[in-house]
Amino acid sequence: MRVSFLLYGVLYVVVEMVGHQLQQVGWADISPLDVATAVTDALLTVALCAAALLVLDLAVKRWRRSMAAWHAQWTEHQGELWDEPMGVASWRPAPLAISAERVDEPGERGYRGNPYSFAGHRFPKDPGTLL
Repeated sequence: MRVSFLLYGVLYVVVEMVGHQLQQVGWADISPLDVATAVTDALLTVALCAAALLVLDLAVKRWRRSMAAWHAQWTEHQGELWDEPMGVASWRPAPLAISAERVDEPGERGYRGNPYSFAGHRFPKDPGTLL
């Protein structure tokens, strides 16, 4: 019953599209080429709509299958997580080993001025010359 209504609807749409295109040409000047063009355009439109619906249906079916597989894998993984205690990595660095040797302290570094400034020592070989 549904198929017959669907076919009737498609046939009705094709007839309406053909009639609309023939009306634009003018009923008095219709040629066989105009009729063939109108029928071809209408059937092409119906075929493209059917192809779009088929692609949509196949995409939904594939998406459902992939989501079902993902859900099954996820529930299995969730079951594994709760079977054993969860390990947590520490954010602190590992403690340094304490040695018995004496470690020399680094030498003092005095303030050497702004490294981005050229004041006073623009030319190292001749500090007083600008040109």
